[in-house]
Amino acid sequence: MPFWLLYKKCLQHGIDCIAVTDHNTAEGAIAFRRYCNEHGGKVHVIIGEEIMTTEGEIIGLFLHETIPPLLTPGETIAAIRKQQGIVYVPHPYDKKRHRSVLKEKYIEAFRQDIDCIECHNGRNDAPEYTVRQQEIASRYRLLPVAGEDAHTPFEIGRNVMTVPELPVTGEIFLRAAGGAVLPEPRYAGFVHHITKADRILKFILRGDVVGLCRFIAKKIIQKLSQLV
Repeated sequence: MPFWLLYKKCLQHGIDCIAVTDHNTAEGAIAFRRYCNEHGGKVHVIIGEEIMTTEGEIIGLFLHETIPPLLTPGETIAAIRKQQGIVYVPHPYDKKRHRSVLKEKYIEAFRQDIDCIECHNGRNDAPEYTVRQQEIASRYRLLPVAGEDAHTPFEIGRNVMTVPELPVTGEIFLRAAGGAVLPEPRYAGFVHHITKADRILKFILRGDVVGLCRFIAKKIIQKLSQLV
């Protein structure tokens, strides 16, 4: 999404605070915060990053700079803590994203260092995923949060949480998560098709035939595995 569109959608839905967590970089969040400040400061931006570790994804919130991907979970958590950030586990159970889900044994091993975990992810396309995520959060007594995981403008404002005051600090965020009443999950199935089409278009524009074939083969294998 271009910055102007993301900013407009936030204002349209009354969102005055948003966490931006691009994959493996904090630069987009830093740039969007600058954009918001230059356009009236009506949207507060939490700088974050969805970091691919060697064992699945971990989100860092309230960061200052990018944390490199493909560190171990322990190294990634330590890097987030070094920036006084919050350690946040996204979509801890999702069959379709099993390669990016942080393995449960690492959630158990690092539960003392994890601040919060998603009980609902906006891209859960089966109620089972939300139920299992809630079970994992309860099992390890982790603060539950709802994550929008928006990749398209159609998803903005569908899954939100309420915080008591602005600007949102890490302490305020965790206090809100501890007493949060999570919203009724809302899911828009068609957005997955938009994401797939976008990735295919990028392969085509780059002339990356090998990458395109691998992407299509991966999707076919996922479909077949669900039938087994």
